[in-house]
Amino acid sequence: MDKLKYGASKLGLQLSRRQLEQFSVYYQEMLEWNQNMNLTTITNYEEVQIKHFLDSLSVILAMKQPPDNTSVIDIGSGAGLPGIPLKISFPDIKVVLLESIAKKVSFLNHVKQKLELDNMEIVMGRAEEVAHLNAYRESFDIVVSRAVAPLPTLIELTLPFNSIGGSVIAQKKGRVEQELARANTAIRIMGGNLRELKDVQLAEFTDQRVLIAIDKISPTPPKYPRRPGIPAKRPLLDKQS
Repeated sequence: MDKLKYGASKLGLQLSRRQLEQFSVYYQEMLEWNQNMNLTTITNYEEVQIKHFLDSLSVILAMKQPPDNTSVIDIGSGAGLPGIPLKISFPDIKVVLLESIAKKVSFLNHVKQKLELDNMEIVMGRAEEVAHLNAYRESFDIVVSRAVAPLPTLIELTLPFNSIGGSVIAQKKGRVEQELARANTAIRIMGGNLRELKDVQLAEFTDQRVLIAIDKISPTPPKYPRRPGIPAKRPLLDKQS
């Protein structure tokens, strides 16, 4: 895990031997389970360190303060990215991994036990439904999501989970200005406010990566998110876009 260790140091993270061992076991389990399900198309040892693990940790660049002792929910967690790398690196945070596919939920539960990750909950369900449950609605300091949906849809799926003062951090690649412009209406309706676009400037990444940080400044209206599938089919688009 030398590439991850070096890359993480550029983010201000000094990963311990124990943490690097956890990342190594996580990689091995991901590889083994990937033989029977579609967890990832990236399987090379060095590529996983950079394109999955370091990429996941890069979200801290857009956090207003270090994530210690905060609550984080990872929407559409899939193989556990970015939630599990964040939990390994910041053991004191509370993490919820939300995933709708049962096989992937089984993998996440297995990894949780294998890595002995305490104070981490795996929830099976759709964001459109779970966001209406009292235990999760407007309950999290940080909402993260990686490669789940276009931004107008993603905003409706994520901001309802944020407490007032919390933030959504969305990971995107390439130029995002047009996608962001299309999301202005969704951000406003969901009670958000764009804080910043943060370029991820690490030599390890050969492509353009950007973090979109949106703060929650007012409550989300009770009817949002709409029922499953509707945010994707009928996103709340800005008419000017």
